Amino acid sequence: MGRGEDMAKIALGVTSSVSIYKACEIVRGFQKGGGDVQVIMTQNAAKLVSPLLFTSLSGHKTIVDLFEDDHPWSVAHVSLAREIGLLVAAPATANIIAKFAWGVADDFLSTFYLTVECPVLVAPAMNEAMYLHPQTQENLARLRARGVEFIDPDKGYLACKDEGWGRLAAPERIVGRGLELLGKTESLKGKTALVTAGPTREFIDPVRFLSNRSSGKMGFEIAREALLRGARVILVSGPVNLVPPARAEFIQVQSAEDMEKAVIKAFPKADIVVMAAAVADFAAAEPSLRKIKKLDLPEALKIVPTPDILKKIAARKKGQMIVGFAAETENLRAHALRKIKEKNLDLIVANDVSEEGLGFDSDFNRALILNGRGQGRPTDKVSKRELSRLIWDRIEESLGKKS
Repeated sequence: MGRGEDMAKIALGVTSSVSIYKACEIVRGFQKGGGDVQVIMTQNAAKLVSPLLFTSLSGHKTIVDLFEDDHPWSVAHVSLAREIGLLVAAPATANIIAKFAWGVADDFLSTFYLTVECPVLVAPAMNEAMYLHPQTQENLARLRARGVEFIDPDKGYLACKDEGWGRLAAPERIVGRGLELLGKTESLKGKTALVTAGPTREFIDPVRFLSNRSSGKMGFEIAREALLRGARVILVSGPVNLVPPARAEFIQVQSAEDMEKAVIKAFPKADIVVMAAAVADFAAAEPSLRKIKKLDLPEALKIVPTPDILKKIAARKKGQMIVGFAAETENLRAHALRKIKEKNLDLIVANDVSEEGLGFDSDFNRALILNGRGQGRPTDKVSKRELSRLIWDRIEESLGKKS
């Protein structure tokens, strides 16, 4: 693999751990794997090892100061983020982990973390007491919930001359996991993914509507993961309070009818369709053009079914892979199997929305992922970020079998 030709650039964030010397091996490891490495050091790290060393190793000027006189790095953190396919923080101190977890941006590395949309891999290195401290563990959990990957530290001889947890993982482990994550950035190259997300609103009158509790988080994470794997993404979403992923073609809709039109129009361009939206099942038969007053309230609201978008596109598919979602409150597997058969799906992701703290309005979920033959098993409770990875892994596995 030619350096920098077939693989996206890797940003290596180096912080002020005594294990900083191992970062040189990490740079070399990524280079041997075909990676082009840009090193970013914190100012305290630069007091331990000269940035010139990493400049010589990487072939790129090491970035330290957010406001260097000879380079406009305050703007470069944004432009560089567009080039990076993987951000690795190794060694990562408790301080930088806390900054990442709480969005503190007071140096180049912490600011850069907030600008990247690529996978992030963190390798902690610190004293055992610091690593096991409840605050550090809370910060680690917070980042995991946001989809940050970790290479957990080893147990061994530490700089404080104690034995314990906190020793930086072996450079080859860090490099191996990094290259694995980076490899996924090209796995969907040349594919177009059509993703739906969020609820729809079916208006009763100009101010009231029928809808559901969907936040759109799952669909947005699925779209983001597809982009990270190199796909072109068309994201069709109902009304949500989320910022769409950069580089996605974003189409905002309101009603099920609006979503149906957008999906059918985009469908011929798609190779993979992931219908994660929670489309409202019912709409008012005769929406009022004026706000309904209490005195004029009818005895009953006449409702009609909304369009079955998933069934319509499945009937039109010509080689596309179609993934459906099922939000249920009982008999999860039975309902999922029925939906696979009725709607001619290649894959289904089913979850029990009655389970406390999961699904709607949550950053976490647990799902049953089944293929077209009804084979599969449930996931553990994971973040929606992680679940999006599991879903795309299953999609790619099925694509491999179809090709």
